[in-house]
Amino acid sequence: MVKQILTTPPTLITMKNKYLKILLLFILIISYSCKKENLNQPNIIVFIADDVSWDDIGSYGNNFVKTPNIDKLANDGIRFTNTYLTTSSCSPSRNSIITGRYPHNTGAAELHTEPPLDMISLPEILKENGYYTLQAGKFHMGEYAKRGFDKVHDKKKVNGLGGEDYWVKAVENRPKDKPFFMWLASYDAHRIWGENDFSGTHNPDEINVPEYLIDGPLTRKDLADYYDEITRFDFHIGKVVELLKKQNKFEETIIIVMADNGRPFPHSKTRLNDQGIKTPFIIHYPKINSLNNKVNNSLISSIDIAPTLIDLANIDTFERFQGFSFKRVLLEPSKEFRNYVFAEHNWHDYEAYQRMVRDERYLYIVNSRPEFPQLGPLDAINSKTYIELREAYKKGLISDRQSDIFTSPRPNEELYDLDNDPYQFNNLINSQNLPKNYEILKSKLNDWIINTGDDLPNSITKDWYLKEQEPYNETSLLKTKDHGVRGIMPGSLSNAVKNNNKGPF
Repeated sequence: MVKQILTTPPTLITMKNKYLKILLLFILIISYSCKKENLNQPNIIVFIADDVSWDDIGSYGNNFVKTPNIDKLANDGIRFTNTYLTTSSCSPSRNSIITGRYPHNTGAAELHTEPPLDMISLPEILKENGYYTLQAGKFHMGEYAKRGFDKVHDKKKVNGLGGEDYWVKAVENRPKDKPFFMWLASYDAHRIWGENDFSGTHNPDEINVPEYLIDGPLTRKDLADYYDEITRFDFHIGKVVELLKKQNKFEETIIIVMADNGRPFPHSKTRLNDQGIKTPFIIHYPKINSLNNKVNNSLISSIDIAPTLIDLANIDTFERFQGFSFKRVLLEPSKEFRNYVFAEHNWHDYEAYQRMVRDERYLYIVNSRPEFPQLGPLDAINSKTYIELREAYKKGLISDRQSDIFTSPRPNEELYDLDNDPYQFNNLINSQNLPKNYEILKSKLNDWIINTGDDLPNSITKDWYLKEQEPYNETSLLKTKDHGVRGIMPGSLSNAVKNNNKGPF
């Protein structure tokens, strides 16, 4: 008996082989194109300083501070003159930058709070798209953000006094077969100042003291120590740049230099004025030739950074970003971008709730806690600079601009003409002829509050510390009865963490 053997007809075998070849060819093409795109993805380094105001960098007109490496990047790249943070408070600002969302939309609007674990961050998106991601220095965000990094080096023993000691090692030890994203965050120039290799770089006698501070020996020494730490930040940026050039990676690396909020002095940190929320912002990327020695005056928000980097990395836009890509501004630095930027100030050592909007010329602030003076955060209140301000205030030897921080009650609304009042001292709100921008800005701010799900709970976090402290001593801070007690987070009543509305642009 002959067994019948079933076979596939020759024509079907031929067709199968043909389709198999086509499929293999398609896979090879896709694989090649992915590799090619991967090779075209730029490396990215974000250098972020802690507590540095926009005009405390040489390339921004400060002729005293020594920042040669940052100034070189600015000269060979693009310097943005109107980049605004979403708050003047460390961790909420960093969370906002790395998620592309406003503080109340991260669920962490107050200092030392963390977004939920399901929050998606910029490094997580880059990591999922083939990037090696690393953090070194001050972290100050949350467990959600750590998920996005292949390596996290947030221990002071590793990072050194200024937070920069591991930066060069990070670049040296990275995988060589992947594009990389590095979030290199210094502790500089956060108080308390410590002796370091750059101590004494700046002579207190030569400092130009801002008019809103007392021109006295304590303030001069305080500013000199602050500038010494900025110079240390600059020095380590130079070392990373030097290594990138040695590795032939400098030309294909996007470098950003910025800060998380203003200087830790009265009138700056935690304020919604330019000294608090306007950041130095420099982008250096040699592959875009138009960047060389350019200045852009357009409004940029820090929530725009994440979507821009995603765009430059050829990754699809992410719907949870509330910011917009300003890639076209990099290609043509003369272009305008935003019409408005928004910011908020919530609890940072002391009870607060303020909202801000700015257009091309005017800055408008609404303050729901006008009964409180705006002395600054705890580290500013414990500064030598504050001591001189307080003593001059008590003796009546102080100007109106210097005494602004002691004013109480404060106005509910503030409006400033930045063209004629760059440090925001002349509140126009009670002037007879308010500019038409007042009503426009008021309306835009209200739209932003409604659209992004901002809210003012009945019970927000109260003061944790007394406003009058002894000279700074971390072990003997004078605390209030409410110390350690959290109120209701702004944005929580409307579930703002799920709200992706971008607000007015």
